[in-house]
Amino acid sequence: MFVDSHCHLDRLDLSAHNNSLDPVLEAAAERNVSRMLCVAIDMQLFPEMYSKVAALDNVFASVGVHPMHVEQGLIEIEQLLQYATDPKIVALGETGLDYFYQKDNAELQQESFVRHLKASAQSRLPVIVHTREAREDTISLLKQHADTGVGGVLHCFTESWEMARQALDLNYSISFSGIITFRNAAELREVVRQVPLENILIETDAPYLTPVPFRGKPNEPQYVVEVAQCVADIKGISIEQVAEITTANFDRIFPKAAL
Repeated sequence: MFVDSHCHLDRLDLSAHNNSLDPVLEAAAERNVSRMLCVAIDMQLFPEMYSKVAALDNVFASVGVHPMHVEQGLIEIEQLLQYATDPKIVALGETGLDYFYQKDNAELQQESFVRHLKASAQSRLPVIVHTREAREDTISLLKQHADTGVGGVLHCFTESWEMARQALDLNYSISFSGIITFRNAAELREVVRQVPLENILIETDAPYLTPVPFRGKPNEPQYVVEVAQCVADIKGISIEQVAEITTANFDRIFPKAAL
């Protein structure tokens, strides 16, 4: 069984499916994708997202504010803690730092990130971290504010092995998306080679970053299998082993979502 550890089901274009998630979930089930984590990006969109997954036994959710959405308002730590009591909410985020798209509000991003990390320490929920071209600040804030007894994940990782190594030392695992299947991702595949399998998650980030050979189509949770196959090829092991170990990793990192 596979787990899509990071997707945005509420962002999928369902017009071809009569605005129903059912065909997407059925396609995933046919490929043995047994669970999914639907990740929040801002609090204005959160109620709609949550309403779509609340009744789905095999789909869990996070709550938080993406660094590119911090201009809409910072979330209070108390609000995160309140949501953290919901059995369906298994993580905080995605939060973090994105200096690729917007560095002019770096201080605001950092404040939001710190609030999520502090809420994590109090709630004991792991943090889903988005980081892009902010290596030093991301690691620095994790060192200062993350609870290593809780940990979390650097999702859709595209950075260096050195950054991954430092995150691993802080009990943060590394999640890889369909990007690792892209022709120009040789350096990232080398990072996959170096990260221990026991610290790897697989994800789609659907509807974005569709893996080869489905480039050009909207991404869906079913395509996490292609990410798993790529990891298997890099590691020189079977896809069944990747499925088993990454699923166990998911259960360890997100215990509220464990079967």
